Amino acid sequence: MSRSVMVIYVIYKCVKGNDQGAKGVFGGGPKVTYVPPTLPDDEDSIFSHYESGINFDKYDDIMVDVSGTNPPQAIMTFDEAALCESLRKNVNKSGYVKPTPVQKHGIPIISAGRDLMACAQTGSGKTAAFLLPILQQLMADGVAASSFSELQEPEAIIVAPTRELINQIYLEARKFAYGTCVRPVVVYGGVSTGHQIRDILRGCNVLCGTPGRLLDMIGRGKVGLSKLQYLVLDEADRMLDMGFEPDMRRLVGFPEMPSKENRQTLMFSATYPEDIQRMAADFLKTDYLFLAVGVVGGACSDVEQTFIQVTKFSKREQLLDFLRTTGTERTMVFVETKRQADFIATYLCQEKVLTTSIHGDREQREREQALADFRSGKCPVLVATSVAARGLDIQDVQHVVNFDLPNNIDDYVHRIGRTGRCGNIGKAVSFYDPEADGQLARSLVTILSKAQQEVPSWLEESAFSGPGATGFNPSRKGFASTDSRKGGSFQDNDTRSQPAAQTADDDEEWE
Repeated sequence: MSRSVMVIYVIYKCVKGNDQGAKGVFGGGPKVTYVPPTLPDDEDSIFSHYESGINFDKYDDIMVDVSGTNPPQAIMTFDEAALCESLRKNVNKSGYVKPTPVQKHGIPIISAGRDLMACAQTGSGKTAAFLLPILQQLMADGVAASSFSELQEPEAIIVAPTRELINQIYLEARKFAYGTCVRPVVVYGGVSTGHQIRDILRGCNVLCGTPGRLLDMIGRGKVGLSKLQYLVLDEADRMLDMGFEPDMRRLVGFPEMPSKENRQTLMFSATYPEDIQRMAADFLKTDYLFLAVGVVGGACSDVEQTFIQVTKFSKREQLLDFLRTTGTERTMVFVETKRQADFIATYLCQEKVLTTSIHGDREQREREQALADFRSGKCPVLVATSVAARGLDIQDVQHVVNFDLPNNIDDYVHRIGRTGRCGNIGKAVSFYDPEADGQLARSLVTILSKAQQEVPSWLEESAFSGPGATGFNPSRKGFASTDSRKGGSFQDNDTRSQPAAQTADDDEEWE
């Protein structure tokens, strides 16, 4: 076998898998119409979870600030949440022992009918913070899914930017709603539209969706909005930047959509640039509450952050050396482009490192298989673009490697948050190329300082000597806000989140 043929074979077997949709290498072909496999419905599969880590109790020491008028009292236990029996049992089966700070404050705020903008570190339990009070209210109202209507009118809609994240949220909703009359459904791109329509028509109370497919279902007349009580934007800062803002305005602009005064709008993320905070107010009631758990936009302190100075041409060898020390420990390697993801994954496979990849050009079947192979440990290394940077909750991810640093600090915070979740310890290693990454230096120093991490002297020097370094102070708390409810993000002006049109070629997809 010639070397060129062998390389293609490695790409096909190791990066793309055995599916026919390897369009990234083989030049396209018909679009695959994909129907996901039927999910297991036994309790052991539905309620599988991983244990909280040794630092879980540290959550109790995190600073919490609730801004706004008359916030309700926080709960200290799940018993205080007054969940109905079915929901309480499902919480117990899920391994939840005591609420995290975002749950302690978020659950009573939502139960009190208040709009909420919540910012809490990655891996701190934000999904349960909004799902539990929503499901509790729907169950208390006696809501039940019905398959008798050709137009389904869900009581709750949850929107997230990526297919993998929205599917993860759906699985959590399905878990908490197990054995009840409330039926969650998920819709996202890359899957047969007909299959998803049939699923919706079997009854839908909680609809989880990515923006494009959700709008498509509404436009087709399969989903109505007149009964909507809850609108949830997860990764809300991403949902309201220039990439998704028009879709969100189109969603709330449908004639049947209840006005913001007549629905409850909830926004969650680990990062909130100030311009996004101001924009978010357009979607919320005037008396909304802002919940800040820890430092707004801060990194998880359970992630040990390390930086290695590199040149562009030394990264591959540095990565290979690092992965040879980690063995079979699960490691996510982040790159900026789809082409780079395939290239690095292929290189690692050739070097006998079991690797798979995920990015926006892979068919949905391939993306799900890649995640399955990574979760199971079959491929302990996952090379990913920004499509996997937010929200994904994967057990035992011990390491995150930023092969390419992102072009904004918020993406950095989300990326390293794939490890060190739920009180577990994680490690993040970032390759810093002074020529390419200098504009990020000041924000990185701030992130490290706020997370009580060691700041390399060379990085601090780069931060002080770089463009616009005058007046830089790593200990500053952030910008003054125009609204007292809004905790300012501490990132610097020149490194705030860039709109989707300016990011790498694999930002979150519209569908």
